[in-house]
Amino acid sequence: QLQLVESGGALVQPGGSLRLSCAASASALEHYYIGWFRQAPGKEREGVSCIGPDGSTSNVATSVKGRFTISRDNVKNTVYLQMNSLKPEDSGVYYCAAPWSPYWDVCTRVIDPDRYDYWGQGTQVTVSS
Repeated sequence: QLQLVESGGALVQPGGSLRLSCAASASALEHYYIGWFRQAPGKEREGVSCIGPDGSTSNVATSVKGRFTISRDNVKNTVYLQMNSLKPEDSGVYYCAAPWSPYWDVCTRVIDPDRYDYWGQGTQVTVSS
């Protein structure tokens, strides 16, 4: 069973940057499509970005395009989300997730949380002055 652990969330001022990490414990992340999602209080979970196993495939939500970049280091068994030019509306709990099966392509243009089965516990990002 794939266990995902997010880290890197923090309080940051508007315009600032953060890099989130998603690591897998006791399992190899390199065979999985990985998605990043966020959820603000009172709002539905929103797909932010996703990436394929070798990093050649990726998608980014329109709301963060040009500001957020997803990448992965399969040697370190970690997927990253680099977030620049942060805005208060980027605040929320950020989760990484993976589908049930390795190499199952869930990295579609609309990043749908219902297609993902393994979830981390989340990391809080707060953008505020």
